[in-house]
Amino acid sequence: MFETLKEQPADKILMLMQAYKEDPREQKVDLGVGVYKDPQGRTPIMRAIKAAEKQLWEVEETKAYTGLAGDPAYGDAMVNLVLGDAVPRSNVAAAATPGGTGAVRQGFDLARMASPGVRVFHSDPTWPNHLSILGHMGIEKVPYRYFDDETRGVDFDGMMEDIGKAGKGDVVLLHGCCHNPTGANLNPSQWKAVIDLLLETGATPMIDIAYQGFGDGLDADAEGVRMVASSVPECLIAASCSKNFGIYRERTGILMAVCNDPAKQKLNQQTLNYLNRQNFSFPPDHGARLVTMVLNDPELRGDWAAELEDVRLTMLGLREQLAAELQRLTGSDRFGFLAQHRGMFSRLGATPEQVEAMRESHGIYMVGDSRFNVAGLNKDTVPVLVEAIVKAGV
Repeated sequence: MFETLKEQPADKILMLMQAYKEDPREQKVDLGVGVYKDPQGRTPIMRAIKAAEKQLWEVEETKAYTGLAGDPAYGDAMVNLVLGDAVPRSNVAAAATPGGTGAVRQGFDLARMASPGVRVFHSDPTWPNHLSILGHMGIEKVPYRYFDDETRGVDFDGMMEDIGKAGKGDVVLLHGCCHNPTGANLNPSQWKAVIDLLLETGATPMIDIAYQGFGDGLDADAEGVRMVASSVPECLIAASCSKNFGIYRERTGILMAVCNDPAKQKLNQQTLNYLNRQNFSFPPDHGARLVTMVLNDPELRGDWAAELEDVRLTMLGLREQLAAELQRLTGSDRFGFLAQHRGMFSRLGATPEQVEAMRESHGIYMVGDSRFNVAGLNKDTVPVLVEAIVKAGV
């Protein structure tokens, strides 16, 4: 049987990670993998998470299963973090998942159950795994214009024209904040226009929010999500705790199904439970329990929020340093967008050949489309990247 299997395309980011590891040069910079790194190049465990783990070790008495949707307290804490008071809790069905990726997969599965011929409209570009999962599931993918290569901002007119072609039974996939891979985000008035169009077409929004707190702050980053959830008849939200809690390997995520009719919440919750049972049965609990402890303890939550704000400001400072250095050396403000973008990623605007030249000459590792992880830099490696960009003629 196995002889019929076909070789699958390699993940470009994982290939880049391996090439970086095999590079013998001492001076090299990994800007590919999407994890936060501190100025020493480490991905630290956040203080509040460490404290919660110590507490949990003392009080945890069982490793028995929780429930198909995970611990209800985790669902409550995450719904509050993402949605605040935008919608009543009774309108939200929620289920824990193995990471944000698991939430995305379950969201696509739910959409297909509800609408077997569903088309998913996605930004061009989007996180590559969105497309990989949709392709694997056999769900039709429809790109909509999003990033303007000239302005390095959102092509909003193109986006609106394209998502206007979605209809009832279709899903419009949106990034909640810190767009991956471009770093270019919608502003509040643009979110409002998108909502109005969704109401007109009847398409269902699905929002992937993986970087809450990395852009403009915890509440500011959730503003678009809250606007959508409070305005449309129904929506899906896939959230991740990997980045903002620093628990990447614990695989902690959640899928929410929001409706404006609380009578439908029970059916939505049953459906989420069913999907979990079919895919992985009970979701992992360790990371979810730590998140719950942090969010429900005022002291831990305060320390977590303070450290998260330090992370956000560090990335913002790196963006500003990078833009300023490039302006100084090039005499041009064409890289000013780097300071305006938010989150871990931006697209530099380099060709694949220029990206390769930067790798060969300066040990700069970034994805071929010139998406790079700002958090992979520090104040000492910013000048190295700037020199590589200038010499490559970007």
